[in-house]
Amino acid sequence: MTTRRHLLAFAPALLAFGLPGPVRATELVAYDAQAFEAAQGEGRPILVQISAPWCPICRAQKPILAALAADPRFKTLAVFTIDFDTQRDLVRRFGAQMQSTLIVYKGKTEVARSVGETQPEWIEQLLEKAL
Repeated sequence: MTTRRHLLAFAPALLAFGLPGPVRATELVAYDAQAFEAAQGEGRPILVQISAPWCPICRAQKPILAALAADPRFKTLAVFTIDFDTQRDLVRRFGAQMQSTLIVYKGKTEVARSVGETQPEWIEQLLEKAL
């Protein structure tokens, strides 16, 4: 039986070869105000990921988030990405000071945020707060 730790350990390899369709429970979506508001209105758990392509911490977060997205607990998690460099208005709107910011909502309420986190267990705990 595969444990979460095994899944997280093999996340980079899974990403390199591509995840099979059914495993992709959560898709990354570029931030869209209407979709974000709809997810909030439905009371869904939400992750707003503010990142930059040049950021090594952001690159480290991506396989961790992809592996966690495969976990059935997070199948309803809506993930919205915001580019730190090109979407400065949204970065300000969400009150982010840096790239590698993860903001978690439970419906309309922000329940947690993290900056620069790369420990899989801590990121998992962050996402659990939205459930």
